[in-house]
Amino acid sequence: MSGRASTVNDNPPALVRYGNFLFKWRNTLFPVIMIGFLVGIAPGVPGAGRAASLWSDFLGLAIVLGGAALRGLVVGMEYIKRGGLNKKVYANDLVTGGMFAHCRNPLYVGNLMIVFGTFVIHGSPWVVLVGGGYFVISYIAIVAAEESFLRGKFGTQYDAYCAATPRWGIRLGGIGRTLEGYAFNWRRVVIKEYTTDATAALTILLVLGYEQIVRHGAGGALLQLEIIAGAAITIGLVTLAIRTLKKRGRLREDEG
Repeated sequence: MSGRASTVNDNPPALVRYGNFLFKWRNTLFPVIMIGFLVGIAPGVPGAGRAASLWSDFLGLAIVLGGAALRGLVVGMEYIKRGGLNKKVYANDLVTGGMFAHCRNPLYVGNLMIVFGTFVIHGSPWVVLVGGGYFVISYIAIVAAEESFLRGKFGTQYDAYCAATPRWGIRLGGIGRTLEGYAFNWRRVVIKEYTTDATAALTILLVLGYEQIVRHGAGGALLQLEIIAGAAITIGLVTLAIRTLKKRGRLREDEG
């Protein structure tokens, strides 16, 4: 391919090295760090009343749902595997269709919305600012590592894509034509996203339960905790059902 450079950088910048480290260990590191923020710091704004807490919960939930919807739209239109190869950044093709024609990292934008929204539900300013800042920096580093690889592999083709497509923002121009040109694959969304959505939902329930215990005590929040536990069990059963259908071949993305 014309303009292709070497994919190997013997002395990458520190941000790229950090991004490669996070890319390898993020599936272990990110959940531990996130739970550490959510459980290690008491939820809620000090001195805030119940009304403020409810507004925080609704705002955070709206952000989470927006992130999940964005991820679902991306996956339903044109899927890109983000797992790499042997836990290293890798790509066979440069995917520029679907939502990737409007944002270079729409899945990561969705991830950040889910994380930030969960932190807003938690409500602690320290969690929102420090925790949110950590994940923003982490995804900036991961994207830097991916960009280094993609520029090395695809050369001028990738440079042209970067020049036309924002890294983080969503370019709305022409999005109607993009949506019209794709048959939305809802089965693929269910298959690829059910664990992400279930994890996000269970994490939010954990935060809400913790919030109720802090506010009312374990005894005083018994009814709320029972409702939360029931919701968690329901999510678990739905997740198990989807996993079973997938394993038995009764739910396949090539059917839709």
